[in-house]
Amino acid sequence: MTIGVYGTNCYFLYREGNPDCVVIDAPDRGEEIAERLEEKEFHVRGILLTHGHFDHIWGAEDLKKAANRYGAGRGEEPVLLYALDAEEELLHDTDMNVSASMRRPFTVTPDRYLKDGEELTLAGITFRVIATPGHTAGSACFYVEEAGFLPAGDTLFEESVGRTDFPTGSMSALVRSVREKLFVLPDDTKVYPGHGEPTTIGHEKKYNPFVAE
Repeated sequence: MTIGVYGTNCYFLYREGNPDCVVIDAPDRGEEIAERLEEKEFHVRGILLTHGHFDHIWGAEDLKKAANRYGAGRGEEPVLLYALDAEEELLHDTDMNVSASMRRPFTVTPDRYLKDGEELTLAGITFRVIATPGHTAGSACFYVEEAGFLPAGDTLFEESVGRTDFPTGSMSALVRSVREKLFVLPDDTKVYPGHGEPTTIGHEKKYNPFVAE
């Protein structure tokens, strides 16, 4: 689903035959996201945040509350919200996460902070947490090796990268993250960015001018 004034991609991942799913980022209208998934008979079992900017978190709390309301009726364990540990400060500061500048100040507190290299299994899907500082200090990508795809947030776009002029951003750190953390993945890895269309690691190695060797 593409949601919000900045066209942020909200992904939901599921294993075929299993109604449980994981949501990647919650740009806005969290209750609506939960309702739409429930209408299709999908049940949210976890929410992963790629980073803490307003256009990726505005719907997080409402999504979690709605998902837990639906899940309670089925006797399920509470839905948890996850983010990288290095993003804690930005998530809690309305100036740093730019929500104050958008005249809708917002903070969010994850239920659990993740560490670089950690593996997390939700809804039967195993994610490897890859810290990719640059767009923000605590930006993260979530690699699903089994399926060969990578929700990448605003770290890597089709022939572009995330901006680095917001608090905790660093272009040199972002370039290192992409080259050292993402370009070591198989070339056919499908990249699902926070904005825009999917791409692949192989394509970006050849055609991305921002991270060219």
